[in-house]
Amino acid sequence: MAGLTLEQAEAKLTAYLEAETAVLAGVKFRTPDGRELTRANLPEIQDGIKIWNARCQSLARVGGLPVREVIPR
Repeated sequence: MAGLTLEQAEAKLTAYLEAETAVLAGVKFRTPDGRELTRANLPEIQDGIKIWNARCQSLARVGGLPVREVIPR
């Protein structure tokens, strides 16, 4: 089974951001699995944003490792 791709992680992050935008505007947001999210779900949505943002940043790193600048001396 292949690991999570950056594109998949970005799609999840986008979905959480769309949910946050809708909920903050007072609109109920329905997930693809049928869950209805409201302002009461805002902490859960914001936790999801943090998680998926971190995963996107991790996957965006070259080879999964942090990129460092090397300055020859």
